[in-house]
Amino acid sequence: MAKQKISAVPSIRRLPSYLHIIRQSKEDGSEYISGTVIAQELHLEPIQVRKDLAITGIVGKPKKGYPVIALMAAIEHFLGWDEVQPAVLIGAGNLGTALSGYPEFQYHGLQICAAFDQDPSKVGKSIHGVPVFSLETLKIQVKNLGASIAILTLPSSSAQEVTNKLVEAGITAIWNFTNVKLNVPENVIVQKEDLTSGYAMLCVMMNARKHGAS
Repeated sequence: MAKQKISAVPSIRRLPSYLHIIRQSKEDGSEYISGTVIAQELHLEPIQVRKDLAITGIVGKPKKGYPVIALMAAIEHFLGWDEVQPAVLIGAGNLGTALSGYPEFQYHGLQICAAFDQDPSKVGKSIHGVPVFSLETLKIQVKNLGASIAILTLPSSSAQEVTNKLVEAGITAIWNFTNVKLNVPENVIVQKEDLTSGYAMLCVMMNARKHGAS
């Protein structure tokens, strides 16, 4: 399964968008949804949608499509979103605060249990109901919370040092929002998010449209 997931990265990235459309279809009272409908909503080819959904193990019915509830369950199970994943947030600044208040995480099984910060003025308070602790208490709090995921939103200058502490505390998966390439042991997974890359694509598309219209 691990090798399949790694080789299917583009498909995995599309699955959350499919899930959003399927949930909306369920709310509209539909029992079935076709790959063609999903493809039309996202401007994709139907065959691509069917290939993407196939990695979840579900099979559609001819002329009917996929049973909505079963399809939602298959995607959520494949993504691991049908289980609660306790996580800690490292850095209670603007980005950390925004992520802690992002309501969609609750539908994806991600539960931010605590935040940690070096700023004494933030320690002891809460952000969107998430308590903020001192980084000095990281090891014991991670153990008490049973968290295995850390979301890194602190200043890049501290990223590697804090990552070392996270690994020591037992964290095995890091969602990295800093611009630092982290050095971690082989048993620790790191997913790096570059917020500027999406903005770069937006700017290039805007420029292409502007020059194409001129």
